[in-house]
Amino acid sequence: MTLHAPLVQTGLDRLLAEPERLHALKGQRLGLLVNPTSITAELDHAIEALRAAGLNIVRLFGPEHGVRAEAQDMEVVEETIDPLSGLPCISLYGHTFESLKARPEHLEGLDRVICDIQDIGARYYTYVYTIGLMMQACGEASIPVTVLDRPNPINGVDIEGNIVLEGYDSFVGMQPIATRHAMTAGELAHYFNRFTDWTCDLDVIELKGWKRSMWFDQTGLPWVMPSPNMPTLDTATVYPGQCLIEGTNLSEARGTTRPFELVGAPYVDAPALKAYLESLKLEGVAYRLVAFRPMFQKHAGQTCRGLQLHITDRRQMRSLTLSYAIIAGVIAQGTEGFGWREQAYEFVNDRLAIDLLLGDPAQRRALEEGVDPRELAQANRSARAEFESRRNECLLYHD
Repeated sequence: MTLHAPLVQTGLDRLLAEPERLHALKGQRLGLLVNPTSITAELDHAIEALRAAGLNIVRLFGPEHGVRAEAQDMEVVEETIDPLSGLPCISLYGHTFESLKARPEHLEGLDRVICDIQDIGARYYTYVYTIGLMMQACGEASIPVTVLDRPNPINGVDIEGNIVLEGYDSFVGMQPIATRHAMTAGELAHYFNRFTDWTCDLDVIELKGWKRSMWFDQTGLPWVMPSPNMPTLDTATVYPGQCLIEGTNLSEARGTTRPFELVGAPYVDAPALKAYLESLKLEGVAYRLVAFRPMFQKHAGQTCRGLQLHITDRRQMRSLTLSYAIIAGVIAQGTEGFGWREQAYEFVNDRLAIDLLLGDPAQRRALEEGVDPRELAQANRSARAEFESRRNECLLYHD
């Protein structure tokens, strides 16, 4: 089957289309860090496409959710053999924080590791840290790394949020980058290689035809769910803010077909929350009263009262401001039902999940104290100035 030619060519498709690049890799023993998004424009997976091109793929590495992304969030992945290709597979998401980084024996015998995973554009999304930790492990083992770049699906222009403070780093914020960073995985790889200790002999195969202003549906590329609860581009658009709901006992609607776009809990006064949000006159979003019943995770089997977020203008919508407002609106209801998540979160059990997600406990305290969520979202500009300066040095694409 032949699909329409996309406007944007991914790093994988560029590698396959350029004989000199392929020739340079032939004869090498290659490891692949991949997941379901590692596809060509014709929907062939990188594993099969690169093997068909004559490359010797000897080992796979899987990030959170696994090579085929069948595991739910924070579910331990214990892969040893990929079920489709039959190749040996190393899980980089196990029982401990140490499992996130490839060990020397995992890299033994490899000449190069190729990384090809679609990011979402938000600091919490763990795939870019898996790439960074692979860079670090390969650097220590003197193995070069090639990153096949893919677009930032929510554009490469709009930056939101603060920078993670020292002491609040975790697998949802391992490096000092903004909540919505407006970089591609390839650009972040350069950032890591230049400004952190995740250093290696790095080669990034860049996108062709991508402009920073593009959203994913403007690239012509096929959308594949990067993870089980990221079904659509709309999900990705609200995710930079709505992932904060994970740090509360509100349901972010995992266990439904519209995760992150739905939000609520059995104790929420949904009409009052809707009225509060509408009073703020936030741009680019409308609200619909809903009741939903998650099939698993928070409030599983219970009817949650809440809202569905409908994006009316994605260029104007600021997800982080919106989600601050949702949390602030629920806190303002004064119900005894609301609380912060206290269970262990991404291998950390001595700090609140919301503090790890926000990267700064002062922001959580401001929400508790009733600070206007619009002001809170705007208060972070100076804190990210250093990040923006470093970011500008690593950008590969310009409109």
